[in-house]
Amino acid sequence: MQPDESQYLKRKCRTGDIDVHPTEKALVVHYEVEASILGEVGNARHEEKKDCQKIIRLRSLNASTDVSALARKVVEECKIIHPSKLAEVEHLLLYLQNRKKPSGKLEKKEKKPSKPRELLPFEGMEIDEEANINKIDDYIELLYESMSEKIRGSTLILHLSRNPDNLEELLHNETLLGALTRVLREDWKHSVELATTIIYVFFCFSSFSQFHGLITHYKIGALCMNVIEHELKKYDLWQDELEKKSKACEEAPENQSLQKEYEKTLKKSQSLLVRQEQLLRVAFSLLLNLSEDTRTELKMRNKNIVHLLVKSLERENEELLVLVVSFLKKLSIFLENKNDMAEMDTVEKLARLVPCEQEDLMNVTLRLLLNLSFDTGLRTKMVHVGLLPKLTALLGDDKYKHVAMRILYHISVDDKSKSMFAYTDCIPQLMQMLFEHGEERIDSELISFCINLAANETNAQIICEGNGLKMLMKRALKLKDPLLMKMIRNISQHDGPLKQLFIEYVGDLAAQIKQEGEEEFVIECLGTMANLTVPDLDWELLLKEYNLVPYLKDHLKPGSAEDDLILEVVIMIGTVSMDDSCAVMLAKSGIIPALIELLNAQQEDDEFVCQIIYVFYQMVFHQATRDVIIKDTQAPVYLIDLMHDKNVEIRQVCDNTLDIIAEYDEEWGKKIQSEKFRWHNSQWLEMVESRQMEDAEPYLYGDDTDALEQPDLFYSTDGMMAPEPGLSPDFYSQFHSQNGDFNACNGADGRPATAYGFRPDEPFFHGYGSTR
Repeated sequence: MQPDESQYLKRKCRTGDIDVHPTEKALVVHYEVEASILGEVGNARHEEKKDCQKIIRLRSLNASTDVSALARKVVEECKIIHPSKLAEVEHLLLYLQNRKKPSGKLEKKEKKPSKPRELLPFEGMEIDEEANINKIDDYIELLYESMSEKIRGSTLILHLSRNPDNLEELLHNETLLGALTRVLREDWKHSVELATTIIYVFFCFSSFSQFHGLITHYKIGALCMNVIEHELKKYDLWQDELEKKSKACEEAPENQSLQKEYEKTLKKSQSLLVRQEQLLRVAFSLLLNLSEDTRTELKMRNKNIVHLLVKSLERENEELLVLVVSFLKKLSIFLENKNDMAEMDTVEKLARLVPCEQEDLMNVTLRLLLNLSFDTGLRTKMVHVGLLPKLTALLGDDKYKHVAMRILYHISVDDKSKSMFAYTDCIPQLMQMLFEHGEERIDSELISFCINLAANETNAQIICEGNGLKMLMKRALKLKDPLLMKMIRNISQHDGPLKQLFIEYVGDLAAQIKQEGEEEFVIECLGTMANLTVPDLDWELLLKEYNLVPYLKDHLKPGSAEDDLILEVVIMIGTVSMDDSCAVMLAKSGIIPALIELLNAQQEDDEFVCQIIYVFYQMVFHQATRDVIIKDTQAPVYLIDLMHDKNVEIRQVCDNTLDIIAEYDEEWGKKIQSEKFRWHNSQWLEMVESRQMEDAEPYLYGDDTDALEQPDLFYSTDGMMAPEPGLSPDFYSQFHSQNGDFNACNGADGRPATAYGFRPDEPFFHGYGSTR
């Protein structure tokens, strides 16, 4: 549009990023030009914006150049660089001055290229060094000639494309790009070398994000996927043919002609395989560059890119494998792609690559496995395919141990997999790492892994072998490390000899509680002591020696501390209440009313309710505390109210506690019996009222009119009849073990299960973000 008398042109220039040239001693200045045609009153009639770049070549730059002076000269002479960018220009010049001579390989300006980009150019590809940008029309003409001329022409164009300075000019030559696209679409099946060369040309463009729209316009990405799919099918046919001829040779070993034919076919397939893998590498590299746009990546996924990549994992070419695994790692951060990989048995194919001698391939494979290990099913597969001992062996290698430990940590989250670690040398290695930290806090990934493993009894036994527990306790108490104490707490939850090991450390733990140090550390110490349900422990002496009763009572008040600490105090009281003398001591101190007050405050929290009722259950076994609970408190009333709670464990504890109360107090026994009858009766009435009699159902119970006469339809007297007067607490021994544990519940040590530890509906204790 030409301006007339009433219009005039206004131009603005905005400087963008300044970068170094990838191959030459030059600066690349990115800027935006905005042109506006303004009307007579100054309003914009037409606006256009264009992204441009200017290359400032610095031929005089060498090791002795004064970088500061040169930077000032560049800023003064290049008007599009704002003076405020002087320091940035000087920094870039200093980088150019010290940069090693470039290798000539194409690098990416927007982002540093990953390893797959550096695998190019390919071996054996002849490049004409005399290719000239001014002869580009002649090279285009070659694309319309014979196959050999097409290959030569595309090779000359490739040489020009490998120089980033030429890409802008080649971009504006629509004849060139159209001809390359047409030749690739029509002739890629006829020549692997031609297809490889032309795709490589487009790969050079794809290494710069601003050219991705061009490649998308010509639908090169979709064409590459067709090429890859075709080549993978050809590979399967070669393998089938080789297998048939190999089988024929085995069946007729004396037939020399069959043997020679097989060797000839094998040699030919190996030669074809080399060229095919070059084609696959450049095609996958181009697609990997294009996948920076998530919309393009989604299109690839819809065309089954994951299937093609996983199929390529069967190859032996290490450079191709690095590229394929890198691509899969990038894709694996999306749920749909991860599910596709699960269906394709990707873990089984990756297992053969661990370990491998190629460091780049090893690193990228481990990182892909780390991304996949967030899926429970894939973690299980990793164990089944034998990755556990392989990953354990990598803990001793500094290059891989951190990634390997994160994968192993994820595997250790699953209870079924925890026990498998006992059959490796993983635990001794971890213990060695723990003790090598000196005075420093242990790495979070290491201690998180150990916490998970300690939750398994067999693993805990291995941890405690020798002086293991002694060293752990010594370090935890010295550093006041709550995570290390959490590991010790997990060990203490296992029955048998492991609990006995803690008896000599009870005093140390009690001292930490009394000092009231860091709350997280105190919580773990309390939890560890609460786990020690052993008959040999004199709780009365311990409570008196460290004066813990006032501490326990004070921390039962709502709001006196964090809920986690208060809950651990309740669990601790439940443990010490197993001892008759301790139960009396606690009852006299006024802890029972404090528990009832806490029950009122935390009645919506099932965890608190269950553990408080468990304390009542323990105390009704002792005559002194039983009388206090029955006669001096409203605990039985609360128990009756909770008898039909929706929580199964709360109902179990309530029923057994009320049965004991009913046995020893006739008045409460009648109330409990009446409440149970009322509950059952209301349930029956509710059921009857909900069943509407219809004409199609003349009888509620079918055609059997005698059904109601059957005596077994009447209520059972279980739980409703008054207990026999001769029963004593010994009668309940089937529900109560020697140390007072409540066996009807599913928790550790027979007590009601707590929320301590990992639950499937909660995030991991220590998480890792996926990496692309």
